[in-house]
Amino acid sequence: MLDAIVGFKSQQAAAKQARIIGDYNAKIAENEAVLLRRQKADEEANLRQNSERLIATQRVATAASGVQMSGSPMQAIADAYFNTELDALRVQYAGDIAEAAKISEANLARAGGRARSQAYKMQSYQTLLEGAEKFAKRL
Repeated sequence: MLDAIVGFKSQQAAAKQARIIGDYNAKIAENEAVLLRRQKADEEANLRQNSERLIATQRVATAASGVQMSGSPMQAIADAYFNTELDALRVQYAGDIAEAAKISEANLARAGGRARSQAYKMQSYQTLLEGAEKFAKRL
């Protein structure tokens, strides 16, 4: 009977640990989601900064050549702005996808931890019942 009690207690402890590990892994994934979001925001800011530099360079080169800002030079700058916005949207979309994946990973880690915890608890009850049955048969 003592073996059954010890087995029960150890499996209950394992159940608690499984839940704690699941929550810990979920928290890591949530923190990674925040870091990914920040990384994508920085990437977008850098993209916009580089685009502004390119456009400024185009303006200076056009002005230095004596050409008026209309027609083809103006169209080139407009294209640069539109392409920057499209690239920024792609970066934002990639960030949304990465963040959603990490949130799903966190939810899966929590669910897995709860499932393992329940399995250990069920096993602990089974161990306790088996021990009680063996004890009862000896009497």
